[in-house]
Amino acid sequence: MCDNDSFDDIIKHEPTSGRLSRRQFGALTVGAGVISMLPAFAGAADVTEADIDIKTPDGTANAYLVHPRHGVHPGVLVWPDVFGLRPFFKQLGKRLAESGYSVLVVNPFYRIKREPTVPDFDNPATRPTMTGLLSSLTPKVMESDARTFIPYLDAQRAVDRRRKLGVAGYCIGGPITFRTAAAFPGRVGAGASFHGNNLVTKDADSPHLLIPNLNAKFLVAIAENDDARDPEAKNVLRSSFQEAHRDAEVEVYAGALHGWCTADVRTYNPDLAEKAWSRLLYLFQSALV
Repeated sequence: MCDNDSFDDIIKHEPTSGRLSRRQFGALTVGAGVISMLPAFAGAADVTEADIDIKTPDGTANAYLVHPRHGVHPGVLVWPDVFGLRPFFKQLGKRLAESGYSVLVVNPFYRIKREPTVPDFDNPATRPTMTGLLSSLTPKVMESDARTFIPYLDAQRAVDRRRKLGVAGYCIGGPITFRTAAAFPGRVGAGASFHGNNLVTKDADSPHLLIPNLNAKFLVAIAENDDARDPEAKNVLRSSFQEAHRDAEVEVYAGALHGWCTADVRTYNPDLAEKAWSRLLYLFQSALV
């Protein structure tokens, strides 16, 4: 879960000049379609997309499924940040699909609330709601959901089951990425955590302790202010990957604040977000074979 400092970084930061507020962004998504906040690129695949429901042991999870219109492609599961499934993460999933992947983006808070889980996260008054959402994500719940969503993704006709699956997580999705990869070591070939929270803790179930159980290449992209709060975490991650003989890139992004990859929060940094995106694509291209 998000610690208090990281939580405050997202909901209490100063507005960034020239950026859309969350409320403004929401207004642009109403009606005919969503105005993309992510860069377009040449050669994007034509895709098929749908909002879907997935039955789980604990209820019905709403999610977004998108994939190239033709052929089969490596599957990717995306875990959103503390604000949950929303237009930005659907855009991110679509951008991945346009790059040649079959993508499932899920609502991790479905047990409590369907999308949108936090309609106005510029408002500090939403904090009690978010605290309740976060409390629902125990390690047991994370693993249970992984064991539902990975088989669901693998069962899609657009997924190439001859190739490994990828997992990417943002903020609270970071530790879920570790737990997903550990739950499916024979299937998940790549994992990526962007401004992930609490990857290294003193608890017996700390995500970093799962590293010996992974068979996936990993990308761990850390915000500079997260690193300042816990400068030892990156060293523990690096040594844990090395001792387990696992291939991993662990980098602190100088100048990046927690949430820098997500275009609808005010800590968004487009240049550093594109750097992180390029590393994600490189990871998937090299590992999902």
